[in-house]
Amino acid sequence: MFRIILLIILSGLAGAVGFAQAKKQFTVEKNGQCKKVEFSLKAKTGNCFIRPSQGDELLNVYSNQDLEDYAHSFSNEIIGETCRVKISLDRESQRGVGRKISHHVFGSEEIPAGKFWKVYLAEDTPYILDLDYGLGNANVDLAGLAISKLKINTGSADVNVSYSSDTQNKVDMDTFYIKVDMGSLIARQLNLTRSKFVLADVGFGNMLLDFSDSQTIGMAHQIKGSVGAGNLIIHLPGKEIPVIVRIADSWLCSVRLSQSLKKISDNTFTNEAYNKSTKDALTFDLDVSMGKIIFKDRD
Repeated sequence: MFRIILLIILSGLAGAVGFAQAKKQFTVEKNGQCKKVEFSLKAKTGNCFIRPSQGDELLNVYSNQDLEDYAHSFSNEIIGETCRVKISLDRESQRGVGRKISHHVFGSEEIPAGKFWKVYLAEDTPYILDLDYGLGNANVDLAGLAISKLKINTGSADVNVSYSSDTQNKVDMDTFYIKVDMGSLIARQLNLTRSKFVLADVGFGNMLLDFSDSQTIGMAHQIKGSVGAGNLIIHLPGKEIPVIVRIADSWLCSVRLSQSLKKISDNTFTNEAYNKSTKDALTFDLDVSMGKIIFKDRD
């Protein structure tokens, strides 16, 4: 039977980044009926890590949080061959009104900088990930995982997405969706996602999309981005990769193009490798109102 087991580790596990010892573990075990996992994670505060696991479980969560300070909600169900797991972390426990206002308005007094959550996913199971971060930091290492769809939403958190071992996604990814409100998000090695679509939404924060490691484009990447009052920085691949950029801008925005991009028509730019018959070009369709877009060449 599909189940979630809560284990209180009395002895604790040493924190990988020098934090306090982990005190508890949430484990979602494998089930023969479960062929795919839809995993939703909402973390209000703290430092979050997502990494590949070396174990057989579908999900392992380690933390140094104290149950008396934080409430945690968990739910799961199996629909057909899909396991749906939802976890909400760092949800406020019973606090006075004054402390809640202080937390939301001033922030720094209440952010538990030393608190962490470590989430480990199985390498051989397809996942749909929906990650929502509030305050703090998040590190998402997707190396060697099988992610069919990914959604990341950050309020004021700083998020890093990467493939640490240079191992690409094990399945084709339909959509890589990332949204930044007031925080920042850095997504590196995007060529390893095998994503068909990259959707980027920047409010007042900062986002970096790094394609500079691309030697070839395995799939026809289509990047659609919207920038409000924030900043979007794009690192382009080498000159051998065809690139076309279309930008809908306004007089309040700032757009800085790299030397490799040349104007071919109104609001449309390409590099030398691109021509009209190109089928596998890296395609950018961007919209910016008051913010800034910067393109940088790999060299």
